Amino acid sequence: MTRKRLGFFTRLLDDAPAKERYRLATEQIRHAERYGFDSAWIAQHHFHEHEGGLPSPLVFLAHVAAHTTTIRLGTAIITLPLENPLRVAEDTAVLDLLADGRLEVGFGSGGTPTSFLPFGLTINERAATFADHLHLIHSAWRGDSLTHPDNHLYPPAPQLAERVWIATFSIEGAVRAAQQGHGLMLSRTQPRPADNLSLTLDAIQNPIIDAYLDALPSGVAPRILASRTAFVADSDAYALKVAEAGLTRQAQQHRAAGHALIGDTVTDYIHQFDAHIGAPQTVLASLQRDSVLARATDISFQVHSVEPSHQDTLRSIELIAEQIAPHLL
Repeated sequence: MTRKRLGFFTRLLDDAPAKERYRLATEQIRHAERYGFDSAWIAQHHFHEHEGGLPSPLVFLAHVAAHTTTIRLGTAIITLPLENPLRVAEDTAVLDLLADGRLEVGFGSGGTPTSFLPFGLTINERAATFADHLHLIHSAWRGDSLTHPDNHLYPPAPQLAERVWIATFSIEGAVRAAQQGHGLMLSRTQPRPADNLSLTLDAIQNPIIDAYLDALPSGVAPRILASRTAFVADSDAYALKVAEAGLTRQAQQHRAAGHALIGDTVTDYIHQFDAHIGAPQTVLASLQRDSVLARATDISFQVHSVEPSHQDTLRSIELIAEQIAPHLL
């Protein structure tokens, strides 16, 4: 069986000013590289610093590329409807050269309605805009002429077409990703239906994987990235102590958005937010109950919404690499 690829995912949400967030995230990615992680993933968010601290992922990854040598660098995701697709094609082409072919390109349609308005769109336009932009990016990478016969993407980047990942919550999105031969990106948690709050994450995501695999063209190898929240510490007690503030804040935001939760303790929140928190053996046992991970080709771990300190994040990276990954890979 092919070894699963191990990823580190940061939303750049450290409790610090923007410049310090970027420095800490770079150090965390370098630490992940030292401990043998295969990939590092970063998220794009516009305007809302408490959702994510990075509006310009390709600029940031160019910086990270200069400070790393082997770890693959991925976007999870670029909010494609809010981008100029030709600029994305150009910037990813340049970045892949600077990173010696280490770029992975994850796209999504976005989910924060107010972020669309300054870009002259509404969230209702996102699906059609996403499809148009993705088509144009592929055309540019492929070397097609752009409006005029003399206009072609420089530098050319046909190789990037095989490193596209699509983030989706739905079976329909998974089918579209598969039909185009793209990778499938699965989120760390998903909302439960109001009449079945106890539904497990793998019960939600396994049908998405089934649809993806069924729609994948013959001869195209599946690429399935499962993102998971995992905060690992040297003891269960310390991990729970660190996790309490962040998960409580997430619960408050969840309820304020109109979603239902059962219970009001950190243990209640861990299960409902699909978080894996504790000492290595506790987290490993929790992860092994997640049947999606057995089907994934790639697993990326993030500490949010636990919100640990920088040093605790570095320690979690170490413990995942040394005591958890060998049993999952």
